[in-house]
Amino acid sequence: MATKKDPQPPAPHVADSHDLIRVHGARVNNLKDVSVEIPKRRLTVFTGVSGSGKSSLVFDTIAAESQRLINETYSAFVQGFMPTLARPEVDVLDGLTTAIIVDQQRLGADPRSTVGTATDANAMLRILFSRLGKPHIGSPKAFSFNVASISGAGAVTMERAGQKVKERRSFSITGGMCPRCEGRGAVTDLDLTQLYDDSKSLSQGAITVPGYTGGGWNSRLYSESGFFDPDKPIRRFTKKELQDFLHREPTRMKIAGINMTYEGLIPRIQKSMLAKDREGMQPHIREFVDRAVTFTTCPDCEGTRLNEGARSSKIKRISIADACAMQISDLAKWVGALDEPSVAPLLTALRQTLDSFVEIGLGYLSLNRPAGTLSGGEAQRVKMIRHLGSSLTDTTYVFDEPTIGLHPHDIQRMNDLLLQLRDKGNTVLVVEHKPETIAIADHIVDLGPGAGTAGGTVCFEGTVEGLRTGGTITGRHFDDRAALKETVRKPTGTLEIRGATAHNLRNVDVDIPLGVLAVVTGVAGSGKSSLVHGSIPPGEGVVSVDQSPIRGSRRSNPATYTGLLDPIRKAFAKANGVKPALFSANSEGACPNCNGAGVIYTDLAMMAGVAAPCEECEGKRFQAAVLDYHLGGRDISEVLAMSVTEAEEFFGAGEARTPAAHKILERLAEVGLGYLTLGQPLTTLSGGERQRLKLATHMAEKGGVYVLDEPTTGLHLADVEQLLGLLDRLVDSGKSVIVVEHHQAVMAHADWIIDLGPGAGHDGGRIVFEGTPADLVAARSTLTGEHLAAYVGN
Repeated sequence: MATKKDPQPPAPHVADSHDLIRVHGARVNNLKDVSVEIPKRRLTVFTGVSGSGKSSLVFDTIAAESQRLINETYSAFVQGFMPTLARPEVDVLDGLTTAIIVDQQRLGADPRSTVGTATDANAMLRILFSRLGKPHIGSPKAFSFNVASISGAGAVTMERAGQKVKERRSFSITGGMCPRCEGRGAVTDLDLTQLYDDSKSLSQGAITVPGYTGGGWNSRLYSESGFFDPDKPIRRFTKKELQDFLHREPTRMKIAGINMTYEGLIPRIQKSMLAKDREGMQPHIREFVDRAVTFTTCPDCEGTRLNEGARSSKIKRISIADACAMQISDLAKWVGALDEPSVAPLLTALRQTLDSFVEIGLGYLSLNRPAGTLSGGEAQRVKMIRHLGSSLTDTTYVFDEPTIGLHPHDIQRMNDLLLQLRDKGNTVLVVEHKPETIAIADHIVDLGPGAGTAGGTVCFEGTVEGLRTGGTITGRHFDDRAALKETVRKPTGTLEIRGATAHNLRNVDVDIPLGVLAVVTGVAGSGKSSLVHGSIPPGEGVVSVDQSPIRGSRRSNPATYTGLLDPIRKAFAKANGVKPALFSANSEGACPNCNGAGVIYTDLAMMAGVAAPCEECEGKRFQAAVLDYHLGGRDISEVLAMSVTEAEEFFGAGEARTPAAHKILERLAEVGLGYLTLGQPLTTLSGGERQRLKLATHMAEKGGVYVLDEPTTGLHLADVEQLLGLLDRLVDSGKSVIVVEHHQAVMAHADWIIDLGPGAGHDGGRIVFEGTPADLVAARSTLTGEHLAAYVGN
């Protein structure tokens, strides 16, 4: 019998041959002509020490070019409203797909932004309550704390049959905003004694608000308004005069021949100062606001942000305010129990969103949690929720250290989510340091060998097994395990915390030992930060280094941020007999052509702007005359081009010896930033570098207790050793160090561990273990104990 031959498989279609993202000749930031080929529809992890160029390759080259090309598909009108992106410095970029960036930028700290509004959960809940809530009070707007209730009436003129006809019309919008706090949930009370001295008159400078003193326009507005006698002490004002001074509605008037708007002092301060994000204020304004303003929960809405009408409509005895206040894991169960065929598709979508929160390890949050209070890791996971249920495939997802702020127990969950995105047919690019996530990669790109100018090259490309034997820094440290200490330090005292109830803490009593390295651990959301930041006041002797981001423009650099530039300017001024201001590129010494920026920016409207080095100062930022002044044979631009290590040597001895500068440089070298150049713009620093820069500046503060919040954030395995050495030096110098941390190396190195849990949210908030790391490993009584035992190989 003739056997049937198997038909030849059809030749692959040419459209299926584009299965690589090819990068050739990338030169962004510190990249040195990098060329890599990244497989599509696979999980690729980018590793390397902090500052080696991972973010420059992934975010500033691949993702940036993908976004730029997508933006170019919009009309010129739309592009005018979008950020203009320049083409990255790269020779070839092939095979790009649409990039979705899930970074660690915190969610906006707007007072009206919550976890619910940042995702679609609140919008879906509002529709649900407008359909099913009893009594029915209106459309979804009636349940929104961002929509105020307004009504109006009046005559409208329209043309009908060639004649103008006037008709009376009225309208009303039912919103859910609490009228007292305007949807903020908190009301501000101003301490009037901090605004003015009532024993003085306006002409004697009674107003003590920053910017309203010294006879400027702000103070003239009040003294020359004509509503009161400027020479009369405020305490002798009549009721009418005090009302005009503090609360008068905006009124147009002429002062010294100039048209101005007069407004009462209190509304004026509220608009100019209190409407801003506190973190974005200048230090002296922030100090005044902290002194003069008290924030209290709104008595009308009890912090729910919603008016009485919105709170009165309920589904199964639960109002929308109750639903938003529930822990999301509980809310998911409540929504899961609702059975209403009329809104079935809505309930399905809402359940999926809420289940995604639980799946991703954020079930302990509530929808009314202000978005600005989320940590960088939590914000990144909230953004991930938008993409989990997405129907998109063949896109590129770009993640920036998605395991930050995650307990080893939660990292497994995150890994499953990354693999889930890949298995849907997406390309997943991850910048990561944790070996648990590197281990699941299909492909690894290791950058290095060092950081800054010593990095920027590809040291290895391949699989996890290849990395282990590849001989790179990451490969050598991949299986590093910090051993438990043989002996632990004895505490010199204790810091007593009694009855701590911040957030989810359940009346916690704990003694934190002083004079040792104490580590506070527990799963994400177990109450670690609430215990440490909420119960240890950052007062006398306490130096707190939290995870709030460093703010800085392209004119800021490590020298300006750490205060290093002051002693350097003074040393230059003294050596040359001139003013210190000449040695600042932001002051008198600035190049007149580029105003000290070093580059000339040409704005091309909706097209990407062009930045060209300034021809006059050749990018040095200073006037030519300033560069004639030398200290130790170097001019100021040469000093700012030095690395921290070079500068430490330069200012340590010889003619340029400057003890104040040398001390700051020593601290920068101690935290592992020896490779940074002094004049490098802050905007080019990686997340880990910024965290360590902050730590270096705080080390200068006089304090006996250091509180650090996840100092290993953004640190390579090799750098963690250096951090442990730094923590040891701090403790050995007589300081007490309290660290909130998930990294097992730091736990193993601790003298004392306080473990919170057992779970997150209302399942946490209790102390589940106190003792030495060896006891925790031996007991294996908690999740942390089990993971630490596995880590140290017990």
